[in-house]
Amino acid sequence: MEGDIFSGIGNGTDQVDSKVLQTFQKNFVQVQDILDQNRLLINEINQNHESKIPDDLSRNVSLIRELNNNIRRVVDLYADLSSSFTKSVEASSEGDSGGSLKSNGKASQKRIRSG
Repeated sequence: MEGDIFSGIGNGTDQVDSKVLQTFQKNFVQVQDILDQNRLLINEINQNHESKIPDDLSRNVSLIRELNNNIRRVVDLYADLSSSFTKSVEASSEGDSGGSLKSNGKASQKRIRSG
């Protein structure tokens, strides 16, 4: 995955953009690894099912559990991606209106009070 895919995200500071891009890339790599593993699991499950050998069919129970757990992990990673993206967009828009990004990555809103 190329780093320039997300170059237009968050017109704020380069540091924020860099952190967001690193998070996206890390999560997408993890998702792809899990999906590759799921492909192998599904192939093995299909082979075991076609063999109709009792031990192979019994093994499918644990393989299907592993597949389900992997799917949950993918959902969690995509939720993290969504949250990171939302935070980066909020930080970017707050940067345009006087907001800032705290060191912990959470945005804070500065208010300007009139006289």
